[in-house]
Amino acid sequence: MSAILRTVAGPLKGSQFPLHDGELAVGREPSNEIAILDGSVSRRHCLIRGVNGRFTVEDLGSRNQTMVNGQPVTANPLAPGDEISVGSTVFRFDLQPDSNSNSQTLVLRKQDAVYLSQGEVPATERSVRDLNALFRISQAVASVREFEPLQRQILESIIGVIPADRAAILLCRPRSKDFASTFGWDRKTGPREQVEVSRTVLRQVLEEGVAVLSNDVINEGDELSTAESLVLRRIGSVLAVPLEMLDRLLGVIYLETGDAGERFDEGHLQLLTAVGGIAAAALENARQFESLEAENERLLEEMGLEHNMVGDSPRMKEVFQFIQRAAPTDSTVLINGESGTGKELIARAIHRTSRRAHKPFMALNCAAVPENLLESELFGHERGAFTGAVVQKKGKLEVAEGGTVLLDEIGEMAPMLQAKLLRVLQEREFERVGGTKTIKMDVRILAASNRNLEEATRTGNFRNDLYFRLNVVSVRAPALRDRREDIPILAMYFVKKYAERAKRRVTGISAEARTCLQQYDWPGNVRELENAIERSIVLGSSDIILPEDLPENILERAPQSPSALPAYHDGVREAKKQLIGAALERADGNITEAARRLGLHPNYLHRLMKNLNLRGGSKSG
Repeated sequence: MSAILRTVAGPLKGSQFPLHDGELAVGREPSNEIAILDGSVSRRHCLIRGVNGRFTVEDLGSRNQTMVNGQPVTANPLAPGDEISVGSTVFRFDLQPDSNSNSQTLVLRKQDAVYLSQGEVPATERSVRDLNALFRISQAVASVREFEPLQRQILESIIGVIPADRAAILLCRPRSKDFASTFGWDRKTGPREQVEVSRTVLRQVLEEGVAVLSNDVINEGDELSTAESLVLRRIGSVLAVPLEMLDRLLGVIYLETGDAGERFDEGHLQLLTAVGGIAAAALENARQFESLEAENERLLEEMGLEHNMVGDSPRMKEVFQFIQRAAPTDSTVLINGESGTGKELIARAIHRTSRRAHKPFMALNCAAVPENLLESELFGHERGAFTGAVVQKKGKLEVAEGGTVLLDEIGEMAPMLQAKLLRVLQEREFERVGGTKTIKMDVRILAASNRNLEEATRTGNFRNDLYFRLNVVSVRAPALRDRREDIPILAMYFVKKYAERAKRRVTGISAEARTCLQQYDWPGNVRELENAIERSIVLGSSDIILPEDLPENILERAPQSPSALPAYHDGVREAKKQLIGAALERADGNITEAARRLGLHPNYLHRLMKNLNLRGGSKSG
């Protein structure tokens, strides 16, 4: 057994001196093994003597005496933890195992960590190398903000300076010593999904808050040491240090090596302890940032549409009654309706009225996401699952745990993904793309479509079994033309909304403009009405919305009563009729040719003729 003197105060604070059998002189003269430039220290002050692994301190008649634990001594045996005072310098005496000792565990307390102390670090070749490594690691860590890439950067940096075969970061749950996440790294193969560790070493780190070096795990009675996996992996040397921030334990950095020729030493323990001090704050900040970012994204997504539904027509009252009946259940709901009718508003109303209201609501538009990314958006993916998957990502089903997921425009979902979704609905579990771990889920599924899914099942474009799984209960969002009595209410709702945003005083809609709104067929439904009102607020100049503030296509469908429209718009409408009629006549009724003469697209000419109530021109090129 050898020993060590750790300098805890004085000019040499932070220095360490190994002790072996023999004598070690301490004094002011440079010829001493420990030379202290201090006027209160005698030229030859004291001796530290070792005999068969036992150590004593002997005063050499010094002027200010040698003190052990505050008491003057002449010759005194030393025990672990004794503090020896020589002038203003204080050494702490500790034992440490020899490399050939049966016990090969070394424990480092935070206050004894050289690179975390306030004192000067002795300028040895190794300390200079370690400080350079710490500087590089701190720079690398500061350049990464994402949580998983940060863990990867930390472990890659550690393996670059410490001869470990495998490394891991194990992070605890808040106010618990159970691990919430593990991130492993192998020197040869890179990321490791499964992390096997010495539970005995980890328990000591977690319970005592100390860093531990063990150079013979197999022989030290570790709970896992007899396990076949550990024997096959030939673990012989382990390093584990706590990750602490403001005296709060965040987790553990764990290293191991199986190479008998590569053993960890106290220098590696000191270096890794310092890395832990750098990494703890970075990991906690990244974890908090990622959590806040995810919550912010979820809240922004929930705020993306208005939660209120506006309308007092019989058709809307039927929808409200349906929501009241369906919301308290966990049944899957299929919401049908044309684009712009407010299908997502119905889904959000169901969620907000259900027992899941305090949990997330996530909406995924199956038509807006490319087919090759839709699976990842829904189920999430593991890092490396495909090109560009540089970090692990949770999908909508996982993020919405306990809440509701709306699959909008589900009729656009690819057949392969339809099959996977069917399994999710049946088994209530899934796997991330590129992963093997089965994830159980508690999520209510709502689906919406502007297509006729029943017809799509007959044509083979949508799975029949999935359709019946989705269509447990269904509701149809009515088109705006089927509830014209709601148009004035909706229009005023949007007037108030966009007048506030534009900071304009708009008190209402003129009778003529209101007539135009109610006569229009609204192929874009409520969304088109909202856009029309917003445009009128932005471009209008009076305190009420006038017909001339409305989009031209709405005026084209307005009634022909002389009092309904100002003369200007009535004249424009009649001029359009005459132009189109003349072009059709010259083209012998051929709409394609008439459109060419007018410089219009044939489809636009068709729509224009419909809006102007023009007939004829059945021929096409």
